[in-house]
Amino acid sequence: MNRPDVWLMIVLAGAITFSHRAAFIMLGSRLRMPPLLRRSLAYVPAAVLAAIVAPALTVRSGVAVGPFDVRLIALLGAGVVAWRARNLLITFIAGMALLWSGIALFG
Repeated sequence: MNRPDVWLMIVLAGAITFSHRAAFIMLGSRLRMPPLLRRSLAYVPAAVLAAIVAPALTVRSGVAVGPFDVRLIALLGAGVVAWRARNLLITFIAGMALLWSGIALFG
């Protein structure tokens, strides 16, 4: 690709991205979401967090407490915090604190 083609692709990609985002902002107040979709959007943050965390749990870290990986113990502790607090930010902070504490103590 020569230079004008590259710039044309960059401008087109930016225009498409901008139009998709602007459509939701400009038309969002006029469009009505179905109740099922509105309720299901409440689960998006938890699903995204799980999608980020799950791959990291499948690779061996080398930091273990007996037969258990420290990340698994931090995950279980964060799960208990999530169950009790029902707050994503508190869950994230507790999970990271448990993970860093486990690595500092056993790693």
